[in-house]
Amino acid sequence: MEAYCVKCKGKKEMSNPKAVTMKNGKKATSGSCPDCGTKMFKIGG
Repeated sequence: MEAYCVKCKGKKEMSNPKAVTMKNGKKATSGSCPDCGTKMFKIGG
C-alpha cells in the first residue's frame, strides 16, 4: 500500500503494512517507510 512519508516528503510503498482499527471504529493501515524507517499511517480500507 502506498502512503505519504512526512520525513521523505513523498509517497512511498509502505513496508510491513498492518490493518488496524482506530478508536472511532474506522479502518486504517499502519506501517513504516522503506527508506528512513519512519512510521506511516493511512486512513481507509
